[in-house]
Amino acid sequence: MVHIADGVLPAWMLVTGFLATSVLLYFSLYKTTAEEIPKISLVTAALFVASLAHFPVGPTSVHLLLDGLAGIILGRRAFASVFVALALQAAFFQHGGLTALGINALNMGVPALLAWQIFQRRLSFELPNREFVFGALAGGAAVLLAALMVFAELLAIGEGFREISILILASHVPVILVECVVSGSAAGYLARARPEMLCTMNNAQI
Repeated sequence: MVHIADGVLPAWMLVTGFLATSVLLYFSLYKTTAEEIPKISLVTAALFVASLAHFPVGPTSVHLLLDGLAGIILGRRAFASVFVALALQAAFFQHGGLTALGINALNMGVPALLAWQIFQRRLSFELPNREFVFGALAGGAAVLLAALMVFAELLAIGEGFREISILILASHVPVILVECVVSGSAAGYLARARPEMLCTMNNAQI
């Protein structure tokens, strides 16, 4: 799992996480309109629920992240959506920690922003089913980056976390494959049935 609990990371890393998260929250919420709130709320609820279904992988368990799909649908608003979902998970289910909320938000929110940028690249290509293709790439890349960030953070605090960091990275390989299919299929379906649900160009402009 990519949620880090309280008491694992050193104070300097936790403080850095909150500072970086504060900056990205401002970027994510800047000029948010009332019309965007329902879509943000819907995606936040999906992120919250996704973490409740765990699947065993060897000695650990994993769950769908859906941060890539959040980026595809919300664009830069996805970071705020991820932050709220993680805060609720930590408060109600102790999934992750409140002191580690800044780091956990970065670990899932930054990949969501990457997914947004990958999905926007589809507009430069004339490909059949391009929403599915770029949606799958965005979803898989988001999970991979999230796992790599946790892997690097655990390695940075000592060799004692080497085995668990490798396990976390390896256990998310099947999640990457599943999220490629889920994100690609969702993006392809929305492009046909509800194109207004996908990230708009106004949102895509930084």
